[in-house]
Parts: sequence; structure tokens; C-alpha cells
Amino acid sequence: MKRIILISLLLTAGAAAWAQPAPGTPWSLQDCIGYALAHSLNVQQSALQVQQKEIDLNTAKNNRLPGVAASASQNFSFGRGLTADNTYANTNTTSTGFSLGADMTLFNGLRNQNNIALGKLNLLAATQDLEKARDDIRVAVAQAYIQIIYKQEILEVANRQVEMDSLQVERLEAMIENGKAAPADLAVQRATLAQSRLTAVQAANNLELAVLDMTQLLELPSPEGFIVDVPALREPVLPVVTPDDIYEEALGIKPAVQAEETRLAYAERNIALAKGAYLPTLSLNGGLGTNFYTSSGYPNAAFFTQLSNNFSQYVGLSLSVPIFSRMSNRNQVRSARIRYETQQVQLDQTKKKLFKEIQQAWYNAVAAKTKYESSLEAEKAASESLTLVQAKYENGKATITEYNESKTQYLKAASDLAQARCEALYQTGLLDFYRGKEIQL
Repeated sequence: MKRIILISLLLTAGAAAWAQPAPGTPWSLQDCIGYALAHSLNVQQSALQVQQKEIDLNTAKNNRLPGVAASASQNFSFGRGLTADNTYANTNTTSTGFSLGADMTLFNGLRNQNNIALGKLNLLAATQDLEKARDDIRVAVAQAYIQIIYKQEILEVANRQVEMDSLQVERLEAMIENGKAAPADLAVQRATLAQSRLTAVQAANNLELAVLDMTQLLELPSPEGFIVDVPALREPVLPVVTPDDIYEEALGIKPAVQAEETRLAYAERNIALAKGAYLPTLSLNGGLGTNFYTSSGYPNAAFFTQLSNNFSQYVGLSLSVPIFSRMSNRNQVRSARIRYETQQVQLDQTKKKLFKEIQQAWYNAVAAKTKYESSLEAEKAASESLTLVQAKYENGKATITEYNESKTQYLKAASDLAQARCEALYQTGLLDFYRGKEIQL
């Protein structure tokens, strides 16, 4: 258990030590994940829960120790009262008492031992919840990161379209001066250029929103100056294993499942704790005491003499045997068994949810890779077609409408390719993540 706590604290300390890149420096995916882990409020909240469960476990362990308490009292009495001679007289009396007592539970139906075991399980579950929160942040950051890359590629395609349309407007203006083009063609191309610029503005706005989502996820105060390091995107590769194989791997490593399994063990131990109420409780108690007494009109021994003469000690055992608890103990055991069955259902639901997520990610990855391969071919074909149509248009064998249609098809194919590549990289990276690997793009 100490090893689990140490590992958790080291992981949290490592994340907290993650340095923010210098202003203007691109953030890599690992920079974003490390910074998010160090500053995520959800992760911090889960880390505090771990600390609280550690304190609860310490409290459960210390319940095995004896309880010790000291007390002192001072009393004053005035007026008519009963004297030592069994007569009544007007006297003033004072009494001072000191005591020190201790008690210790020797046996209470194994409740202390079961509470310690429950505390350990609670701490383990909280540690696993912390790792789940860290996993959730990793996935969310990777998704936001790939969205920024995708939006950047779309913006580049849009800017490329503006550049091509601008060059075409300039070319038509020169051709009109030489009488080789009609003003109507120039009007059409200027309208196309205006639409391209609008598309570029929208693409830039979408990129800004994607950056804003990322900076909010990182708990940064402002998105100003935030840029990501666009890696050389690899070819998406599907794992050679099946979804069932990935699921079997994930069952043994994913903290979401481990936490629910730990809670199932907690529920089982809680049944034993409830059954302990049927057993007797044996306690040991003992103490020391003394007092000092004075009465007006009568001789009184000195303070320390009385403390010595009145000094007393006691020790005792107390046994409590439950006989009838109005069915409370029985119902507590029945409730504990229902909680165990409920947790079993919760564990099954978590496993099924994980399997569905892996299945969905697998088929999404297969579909995304197929779409990427098709988009790659479509982009290549559209590029070749644009080259041919542009050559025909420059030689007067194609109209401006035909050229714009071919260009639009090419730019759409390029946008589709960017989307398919980013989606395929994310989905295949997600499959690796379910296998316990870092998400790579």
C-alpha cells in the first residue's frame, strides 16, 4: 500500500514539475499533456481525495490504540449541609479531584481489522480514480491537439485557394487588357475570390476556437501566443491484434476497471464488517484518581497529604453481548450484501462500457484508415485533373467555369484528405492508448 501511495505522489509531483514552454515556443503534444496533468482541477481534486483516504486509513489503524484522558474538577459548597458526624451544620466546603483514565478495545467482532482493510481498499480505489482522471485528461488533450492540426490544415487549404484565385484574377485582368478574355469571366473570378476569402476567414475563426478549447483545457489564462508544434504526421497503422485482444489487455491496466474491482472487494469486506455486530465486545479500562477536601470549622489535612492518602487505582473489564437489536444487525448484513451485488453490476457495466468503447474505436479506426486511403487517391486524381484543366484553360480549350469546378474539386479533396488523416491518426492512437501506450500522432 505504501508503494501505491509513493507511486501516486511521484506521478503527481512529476506532472507538477512540468515547465511551461517559453512564450512563442510551439507546444508539443507531450508538453500539452504534461501541463494539463499539472494544472487540471479534476486531477487536483482526485489527488486531494487520495490524501483524504490516506488520513481515513491512518484513523482506522489508530483505533487499535488505547484512549487516554485526564480530568480535573473543583467544587465549592456553601450553607447548611450534612457533616461527617451525620449532623447538619452551616459549613463551607471545597473539593478538588484529579483523575487519569484509559480504555482499550480488546475485541469488537473484528470491526477494527475490517475497518483497516476497508481503509486500504478505499485508498487504493482513490489512487485508481486519480489515474483515471489523468487518463481522461490525456485523451481530451490529444483530441483537442489533433483538432488544432486539422483546423490548421484546413486554413492552409483555404489560403491556397485564395492564392490561386488571386493569381487567376490577375491573369484575367492582363488578358482583358490584351483583348483575350471577356469581362464576364473576370467578374465570375472576382466573385469566386471573394467566396474563397470568406472561406479562409471562417477557417481562421475555426482555428482560433480550436486553440481556445485547448487553452481552456490547459487552464491557461489566455490563448494569445499559443501555437502547437505540428509533427511530421505518420501513416496511420492499425494494430495487428483484434478488438477482443485489446479488451483483454485493457482489463488488466485500465484504472476505470481496477477502481470498480477494488470497490467490489470493499463491498465484500463490508459484509464481514456488518456481521461483526453479532459478536460480543470486550474492553479493558483502568485509571488513577485522587482528591483534596476541606470543610470550615473542622481540621483538614495538608493538600499533598490528602492527595497521597486519597490516591486510588482501578482496572476492569467490560463485556457487551448483543442479544436482540430489533433486527438492526440482520438488516445491516442484508444491506451490505445488496451493496455488493450492486457493485458487481457496476463492475459489469464498466467492463461492457470499456468493450464498447474499444469496439467503437476499432471500427472507427478501420473506417478512418479506409477513408484516408481513398482520400489520398482522390486528392491525387483531383490534383492531376486540375493540372490538365488548367493547361486546357490557358490554351483556351476550357472555360473559366470548368477551371473553377476542377479547382473546387481539388481543394475539397485536399480538405477531405486532411480530415481523414487526422481522424485516422487519432483513432489508431486511441487503440494504442487502450493497450497502455502513450498517444502518438
